[in-house]
Order: sequence, then C-alpha cells, then structure tokens
Amino acid sequence: MEVEKKQELARFAKALAHPIRLEILNILNSQSCCFTGDLVELLPIAQSTVSQHLKELKSAGLIKGEINPPRVKYCIDKANWKKANLMFASFLKIEEFEPQ
Repeated sequence: MEVEKKQELARFAKALAHPIRLEILNILNSQSCCFTGDLVELLPIAQSTVSQHLKELKSAGLIKGEINPPRVKYCIDKANWKKANLMFASFLKIEEFEPQ
C-alpha cells in the first residue's frame, strides 16, 4: 500500500477510534441528515464535546456539514464512507494476516 493510502487509512481509523464518534455515525447512518442540536439531545455529552467529535469526523472526510444559519446539518459523506469501507476491507484481509 502506498504512503498516501496508508495516511488516509490512518486518518479514517483515528476518526473511528472513539465510541461517541461511532454512535454519531450510527445516528447519521439511520437518517438522511441531522442537526447538531438533534445529536446533542441523543448523546449523553455536552454540545461542545459533540461539536469536537463532529469536527474530527468531518476532518477525516467521513461526514459533511452544511450550514443553514444558525444551525449546521450533518450527513455521512457516502463517497468517502465507501472508500473507507473498501480500504479497511483490503487492509484487513484475513487470509493475508499471519499471527506470530
């Protein structure tokens, strides 16, 4: 795997490495979109913490945000989500893994 692909895979993995971010992705996957305030109502954390997790997911390219003043609407970036799925599937091929 080339260096750029490894860096991109690592960026996706980092964004997925927190249970709240996984829950945010589950929520967004079950709907076409969601406003920040809706996520705050569904999650047991402060609005500022939700915003920080959304920033990490957006920075990784896994979600998109659309500003509808004064609110932001989020949805999964389907192209990058598909790309992440394919990259993880390729990287995690069981037949290529050899325990030591």
